[in-house]
Amino acid sequence: MASPRIAVLDYEAGNLRSAQKALIRAGADAFVTASADEAESADALVVPGVGHFGQCVRQFTAAGLEPLVRRWVAEDRPLLGICVGMQILYKDSEEDPDASGLGVLPGRVRRLPGKMIVPHMGWNTVRAAREDPLVDGVAGEQCYFVHSYYADPSDDAHVVATCDYGLAFPCVVRVGRVVGTQFHPEKSSRVGGRLLANFVREVAACR
Repeated sequence: MASPRIAVLDYEAGNLRSAQKALIRAGADAFVTASADEAESADALVVPGVGHFGQCVRQFTAAGLEPLVRRWVAEDRPLLGICVGMQILYKDSEEDPDASGLGVLPGRVRRLPGKMIVPHMGWNTVRAAREDPLVDGVAGEQCYFVHSYYADPSDDAHVVATCDYGLAFPCVVRVGRVVGTQFHPEKSSRVGGRLLANFVREVAACR
């Protein structure tokens, strides 16, 4: 059986090639594209993200990728958001109150507690909040984080795993086949590779 095709969306705000290479190592036929038409042919989408919430949302919208992702989520097709790429799927963020996120996931993005040093940068433990095949071999292990804000889903049932940094914040979320990670799996060595392999297997199973 052919490897699932996964499109890494290019809106000039992510570790595109690192994500692509990590997905290929995980068993996917991964490609980087800025074209919504080209991405439409994929079995799954990856929304990477590095930087400021508002800037990422504006660049994503300017790239013409918003209708694609809205339709994708509405159809419950596999999608992985990474770091700010996950955050922009929510309706808004305390990082930029004037910027509107895509709002395809229920909840909002909040700042880490003021008493903590931000950004939260480095390796930290991922703790399972519930059973989910996405975190098989990942829960209890350490992944790499770089962020000052975190997703706060409106339903606790969407939280797959948490991480402790001033509070237990969600670091893996799921709504149907749409999943997100606050950490960077492409920078998280063997453990991040395991999560991506779990995602690739899920994509292959639902083709």
